Amino acid sequence: MINEPSITALISSLEELRYQAMQSNDLESIQRLLHPGLNYVHSSGKVDNLDSYLKSLRDGLSIYHRIQHVVHKVHQSGDSAIVFGEMIADITSHGVAKSIHNLTLNIWLRTGMNWQLFAYQPTPVANRSSSIPVAGE
Repeated sequence: MINEPSITALISSLEELRYQAMQSNDLESIQRLLHPGLNYVHSSGKVDNLDSYLKSLRDGLSIYHRIQHVVHKVHQSGDSAIVFGEMIADITSHGVAKSIHNLTLNIWLRTGMNWQLFAYQPTPVANRSSSIPVAGE
């Protein structure tokens, strides 16, 4: 199936909303964007489902201070969309400050009229120039 520009724009805007909600710790918005069957893999390899991911955010175990992201490509097939992207962030994870740079693979599913994030899989990037513009450069 060929992507409709409107689907690519919609999914890209949902990605933007999700990252904004993560940075502002807006749990209500985050929960609306996440599928009940969520499989959220962290760059550490830890895997969360919807409940454990939301609990880690509620408990302050994952705090996102700054997030830059870009959607490189969206591929839609029926009621699913695969998003290839990149994310650079400053976070505090379990009390430890970290800077992360990941290539990301996200799967969004359409349920009824809504799209929700079903799976997130980051891959840490080592010594790679970013396609994300850095503020001030």
